[in-house]
Amino acid sequence: MYKIGLTGGIGCGKSTISDLFKQLAIAVIDADEIAHALVAPGQKALIQISTHFGSRFINSDNSLNRSLLRDCVFQDPEKRRQLENILHPLVYAEIDQQLSQLTSPYAIISIPLLIETRMQSLVDHILVIDCPMEIQVNRVKLRDRLSDSQITAIINSQVSRTERLTNADSIIDTTQGLSSLGQQVNTLHQQFLKQAQ
Repeated sequence: MYKIGLTGGIGCGKSTISDLFKQLAIAVIDADEIAHALVAPGQKALIQISTHFGSRFINSDNSLNRSLLRDCVFQDPEKRRQLENILHPLVYAEIDQQLSQLTSPYAIISIPLLIETRMQSLVDHILVIDCPMEIQVNRVKLRDRLSDSQITAIINSQVSRTERLTNADSIIDTTQGLSSLGQQVNTLHQQFLKQAQ
């Protein structure tokens, strides 16, 4: 199975690009979706988070208080590392499990923290989804209703745009409209089909 690691900073357009590959009948494994499922009520990761960080991060309906945890970990690098030590092994184990069941000619694995977690060896090709920082900030502000300082803290916790681009085998620029994105995805799709043979 030929594996494409799709990565990029917050607000760069990873979900949009993933959706375009899905429209081409290509399997997409999303690390964020996996992480989301792992912290559902009763799941192992949520229990570990409650034990490690305290019950104040759990809502009355036993769901994770995401905004409180996000504020906590993005203000304290050590707490962020502790959370990653709980989640990342479980996320990567689930990625392996899902990969073993695929029949697609190649797979897109959307991993926002691919470079940060030094997991480049997991994939055969790194596809970076890119846009300037001011566009990232505006998109996240519209989508997540976060403050500038919260968005900046998240961006600063990720590798720099320069480092991400340095690691890229391919880059999609998401500053253009949907038709341009579709063309870029189609071009890469043909390339990946050849490389997957």
